[in-house]
Amino acid sequence: MKKRKQKTKRTRADLIYDIVLFVVLTSIFIIVAYPLYFIVISSISDPKAVAGGQVVFWPVGLSIKGYTEVFKNSKVITGFLNSVFYTFCGVLINLVVTLPTAYALSRDKFSGKKFVTFFYMLTMFVSGGMIPTYLVVKNLHLLDSMWSLILPGALGVYNMIVARTFFKANISQELYEAAEIDGCGQTQFFFKIALPLSSAIIAIMVLYYGVGHWNSYFSALLYIKTDVKFPLQLVLRSILVQNESQLAQTVATAAQQAALEEKRQLTELMKYSLIIVSSIPVLILYPLVQKHFVKGVMIGSVKG
Repeated sequence: MKKRKQKTKRTRADLIYDIVLFVVLTSIFIIVAYPLYFIVISSISDPKAVAGGQVVFWPVGLSIKGYTEVFKNSKVITGFLNSVFYTFCGVLINLVVTLPTAYALSRDKFSGKKFVTFFYMLTMFVSGGMIPTYLVVKNLHLLDSMWSLILPGALGVYNMIVARTFFKANISQELYEAAEIDGCGQTQFFFKIALPLSSAIIAIMVLYYGVGHWNSYFSALLYIKTDVKFPLQLVLRSILVQNESQLAQTVATAAQQAALEEKRQLTELMKYSLIIVSSIPVLILYPLVQKHFVKGVMIGSVKG
C-alpha cells in the first residue's frame, strides 16, 4: 500500500527564514574558511605577489619555493620523525592511563569515587604552574629526555571526565551483572566487553590527545635542549627565528639590500608553507575518526 505524501505548504515567512538562514550560514562559512584558503594559495604563490598583496582569491605565479626552502633543512625530517614518536607514544600512554581510570570512576560500586573525582577536578582549577612543574620534571631527571614531553601529561582530566561519562551512559551495570554470572571479573569485563563497545570514545581520545601532542611545542622549549630531540613544531619555529635574525643584519650596498628584500619575501612565504606542513598529519587524521566524533563527543559530554 503506497503511502500518500502530504506536502506542507510553505508560507512566505518560511521562505524568508530559509533565505536569511542561508545567507548567515554562508557568511559564517566564508569568514571561517577564507583565512585557511588564503594560507593554502599564498603558500604556492610567488613571494613577490604575496608580499605585494596581490594574492586574494587565486594563486599568483605558481611557486613551491616556500616548500623547497622548508624541506631543504634536514632538521625538518628529524623533527617530523620525533613528532611522530611523541604523538604515537604519548597517545598510547594517554589511553592506557585515561581509559581504565575513567571506567573505574564510572562504576557505582567503586567506593571513594567522589573523593577521587574531586581530587582530579581540583587539578583543573588549581595547577602548580610552570616553575613547580619544571622542578618536578627536573627532580625526576627527565630534563632533555624525550619522555619529558610524554609522561607529565599522561592524563588529561577533561578527557578523563568525557570518557567516564561515556562509560557510565553506555556500559550499564546490568551488562556487568550478566557477565559476572558467567564468571567474568572486572578486569576481564573491561578488556573483553567494555573496550570493544567503546570504539567511539577511543577514537575521540586518540584525536584529542593526538592533536595536542602534535601541536605541542612550549613543553619542548622548556625541557629539551638537544636539537635532534626537537619536535617538528620547535624545528619550524627555529627556522623562522633563524631567518628573522638574518633579516635583522645591516646592509651597505644596493645589491645587498635587494638580496635582503628577496630574503624577507621568502621568509613571509615560508610562514604559510610551514603552517601547511605542520597541519597535514592532523588533516589526514581527522577524517579517519570523523564518523565517531559526533557520537563520542555528544554522549561523553552529557553531564552525569
